[in-house]
Amino acid sequence: MPPFAAQQSLFRAYDIRGSYKLFTPCFIEALGRAFATLYKANSNDQQKTHSKSLIIVIGHDVRCGSDRIAQGLAHILTRYGIQVIQLGLITTPMMAFWAQQYQGHGIVVTASHSAKDILGMKWLVDHKSPDSRQIQSLYQQLIINETKNRLNRQAHYPDQHTHLHTIESVVSQKPIDLTSEHVATAYMTAITQVFAKIYPSDKQADSHLPHKLDLVIVIDCMHGATSTLAQRLFERFCRQVIMLNDTPDGRFPTGNPDPTEPYRLLQLQQNVIAHHADLGMAFDGDGDRLMMVDNNGNVVSSDHLLYLLAQVALAERPKSLIDSLSTPQILFDIKCSHHLPTLLSKLGSTPVLSKTGSSFMRQRMQSANSPIIFAGELSGHFIFNDSHFIIYDDAMYAALRLLHWLSAIDSKHALTNITQCLPAIVSTADHYLPMPNTADQECPVVEQLARLCHYLRKLVATTTESDFGHYQLDTCPSSLCECSTDKHHVTLEQARHLLPVGTKLSCIDGVRLDFAHGFGVLRQSNTSHNLTARFAGNTLADLKDIQAKFAALCRPFDQNLAEQISAMPAE
Repeated sequence: MPPFAAQQSLFRAYDIRGSYKLFTPCFIEALGRAFATLYKANSNDQQKTHSKSLIIVIGHDVRCGSDRIAQGLAHILTRYGIQVIQLGLITTPMMAFWAQQYQGHGIVVTASHSAKDILGMKWLVDHKSPDSRQIQSLYQQLIINETKNRLNRQAHYPDQHTHLHTIESVVSQKPIDLTSEHVATAYMTAITQVFAKIYPSDKQADSHLPHKLDLVIVIDCMHGATSTLAQRLFERFCRQVIMLNDTPDGRFPTGNPDPTEPYRLLQLQQNVIAHHADLGMAFDGDGDRLMMVDNNGNVVSSDHLLYLLAQVALAERPKSLIDSLSTPQILFDIKCSHHLPTLLSKLGSTPVLSKTGSSFMRQRMQSANSPIIFAGELSGHFIFNDSHFIIYDDAMYAALRLLHWLSAIDSKHALTNITQCLPAIVSTADHYLPMPNTADQECPVVEQLARLCHYLRKLVATTTESDFGHYQLDTCPSSLCECSTDKHHVTLEQARHLLPVGTKLSCIDGVRLDFAHGFGVLRQSNTSHNLTARFAGNTLADLKDIQAKFAALCRPFDQNLAEQISAMPAE
């Protein structure tokens, strides 16, 4: 068995994440060497034009073991002459902020919103998050390094590290430890200066003393990394800040630090009502996801929150962007509401559908002259690209942008007033469903579903009842695949019912179908071995009809999956 075969499952689409049991000292050592190889290779390219030494910032979240891993990585990287700036306990957006202060390289040891027994890490190379191919390349580099390491040990080399041809032998450097006060203050000051620029005031002579918004807010930190500074940051801007679960605790005593989980915001809702607050907000474990509650104690759907924040980005974009972009684009992920494209178009923007993943969105926004000024996804990641701050999904920054905009439009309860005017939908939550067993089939269920939908759509568009007859679905409707399925007879009437004329099909990330009265999506999760599904309709009857359509489409491939889709309850 190759070295670290068990750890291959940790290397996912967005980051490294999985059971704490897999993060052994030997694995951390090997991973540190792989990171050193990666950053040194990038540094060699940059040093063709620059003579700067390589600098990487490293921080960690509150999880038990994250600090140990961060210290281990710092120690390993310094052995190869890399200057490490240790940030301590931080949010992931703070890592991105501090990376930008140096060379754009950074690592944060975090498993984000996952359960307490999960560990992980995210990183930046030259300001950019890795894509899935680059993440797998890091794993391959780890294997290459370890294989060479074993061969050298077997050959009795005196120095087991000399085999790393991509790493030069240099004198080890000591890490630089920044104080937690310095790390937090610089970050908060930068955010304060953003609002001094967007909302200038004659009274605001000192940008460190912003004008207070006449708002009472409740914040739930869920014992995550925002616990250390959320109160200090928001008290700079709001008249009263009421805190919940703001003690950093890697055991997460109130539950997973995931504000999108069903009923997870109940405590926040109750406190907003009890304190007569204007709104409430919750952040996930590493501070890059945001959920909100209005003054009536109702959870603001992520679809509506994305729409509101898109308005903020459009209204507050600098004149230089207004002059340079004819029509700004708003990026939203494939799990968002069917109403969202229409709403975004009415704002004067071009809505652009994206596959799920904030790292994918950031990569598109960071391309030269990108017309995308804002991006968001159902899971609560929101990213501004309007030149005011870093291009990163920062939950606290996004919340402050919304607070200032709501106050500027001069409506005490603007959040409730606005969301009540938006189209109502009835939807399921974003459900995780067990991955069907397709060991005896040549392609996954989602791929089979995509091929069936393409086939049926083509038949409905080009075929009449007289020449349709019956289609027996013994194989995938593609010459590329020979997947065996249950025999399934489809009449033209059935095909027209399942995929009516005008139904929009997207397969950029799983299968999404947009009907006149709602939508549904089924896709492979990028963070777990599950399928994720969400369905929505204008009414409860519409929702059930769309679930029934998806269940019927999936039934030939997996009866159990079809039943699970039918049973998903409305939120």
